[in-house]
Amino acid sequence: MKRTHLPLNGLRVLDAAARHLSFTRAADELAVTPAAVGQQIRALEDLLGVVLFRRTPKGLELTDEAGAGLDSLREGFLRFEESVQAMQAGQLSHIFTFAAPRDFFGAWFARRLADFRVANPDTRFHMAGGATADFTEANLDFAVRLADGPGDLEGVPLRPARQVVVAAPGAQDAWIAWPGGPAPDGMEATMHVGATGQALAAVQGGLGRTTLPLQLVEDALESGELQALGPVEDSRFGYWLVAPRPQWRQKKVKALIAFLQDQ
Repeated sequence: MKRTHLPLNGLRVLDAAARHLSFTRAADELAVTPAAVGQQIRALEDLLGVVLFRRTPKGLELTDEAGAGLDSLREGFLRFEESVQAMQAGQLSHIFTFAAPRDFFGAWFARRLADFRVANPDTRFHMAGGATADFTEANLDFAVRLADGPGDLEGVPLRPARQVVVAAPGAQDAWIAWPGGPAPDGMEATMHVGATGQALAAVQGGLGRTTLPLQLVEDALESGELQALGPVEDSRFGYWLVAPRPQWRQKKVKALIAFLQDQ
């Protein structure tokens, strides 16, 4: 069913002018000029085909036609306010729907989300997919991606982009190549994989060494599960928390970002 186009600005002005019975006081409430109020009322009268106000020696007076619709109009504005509050309630909720690379989730992100929930016990998380999950289809609040920037989205790096060559203690003296970690000059790769998660699993399994994002392996380095075989270096790619602008403005997303950046 096609809805009738509603002149919402004019109806809002009508409500204010009817309550004050003064274009000047209505203008003060709406932060516009009295002339703008008068123009909106005249345009609304032309659209509806009725007179809404009369000027009398005692001041402004509502017509019967205007009075007949005011109760329904004000009830409608209350319903609008309830709708806005219901939509805002989603921003204030403690439920996060997100996507993240599974290797990064297991190696770094899950522990930080657990710490966040300790500080915010009512928090609930729903992981809706990996790095390629679609914001609209999955109704995501945010996503974490290994990238050189936020792209078309709003975003912040979870840490400075850095990388390091790592291996498990006693691992084979071999190189594990992947798109972000090609074999160094003069060294032949004995294994080729397609992504960071596969490269990390191969390193943890003792199959050799490779270059990985520092953030992906920092907990494993700290525990001794992996060893750094060279200096930490700057990298083009790092882990970014990203979201479209509406999600980015949510209070809950801002709170999570602030917490993660303090870690």
